[in-house]
Amino acid sequence: MKFAAVLNRDGGTLRTTDLAAFSDRMHQTLETAGHSLAIDIVTGKDVVEALDNAASRRSVDVVLAGGGDGTISAAAARLMGKKKALAILPAGTMNLFARGLGIPQSLDAALKSFADGEIIAVDMATADGRPFVHQFSIGMHARMVQLRQGMEFGSRLGKIRASAKAAWATINNPPAMNVTLRIGEAEMTARITGIGITNNLFGEGHLPYADNPAGGVLGVYVTVARQRAELVKFFFNVARGKWRDNEHVEIHQADRAVLKIHSGIRKFRAVMDGELVGLDRETTIEIQPGALNVLVPASIVEAKAA
Repeated sequence: MKFAAVLNRDGGTLRTTDLAAFSDRMHQTLETAGHSLAIDIVTGKDVVEALDNAASRRSVDVVLAGGGDGTISAAAARLMGKKKALAILPAGTMNLFARGLGIPQSLDAALKSFADGEIIAVDMATADGRPFVHQFSIGMHARMVQLRQGMEFGSRLGKIRASAKAAWATINNPPAMNVTLRIGEAEMTARITGIGITNNLFGEGHLPYADNPAGGVLGVYVTVARQRAELVKFFFNVARGKWRDNEHVEIHQADRAVLKIHSGIRKFRAVMDGELVGLDRETTIEIQPGALNVLVPASIVEAKAA
């Protein structure tokens, strides 16, 4: 296969990686397996243009994206509905989409898995047509990300610490929004502290990622916890993957959800794949089954076939 790699030198763990040495290992690993590889190392501001160029090349079979959540999400958006496949170098903080695909969590192990990897189709989701691969959320998560953006950190550990500080600040001053949520034919109106709508249902007993990335459904998680003790329990349950143990979380699934916000705030924010974005008062979220081809370890395909 012909690989076009785009590495964001400013993204995730690539900021502290010797990219010249790693590029040599990329060439050696993939070319020894009979593939060809072109590598484009760019700064964060040039990532989108580089991904556009890689995705538009007719001769390319796989776009290999390395960087944080923003880089991977941007790459997936450009490959949605196309024959070209996405290969993910897990250089982000949590790498939740990569985890759901069974991709090893070290850069070199992921690279080796691509040498004999196989291409499968998995789902994406859209919010008013804008693609995402992991989660769309409002309320507490959006406030956490907004608070974290005002903090300084220069490493993965620093980002984790900043996230913990932002989570504690959110627990002590949780947002509350009046919303109407239509899921299929059912409609609910409630005052919520958070809603997460995910590309497939999260699995239980681990970090929040989908066990089946081709399940064909949205996971809808509605949180009404308000008191500090309730919120602490909520965050603890989320970290352990114990969603169903929390009495303040309602879980639904659907192929389409319509979210309407009734609160009087003028500006709304949502988080899509870790990035803070503007939000309209009404948003339609839909699952897009099989919309993305991804390169995954051969062992994952064999395990699913067994």
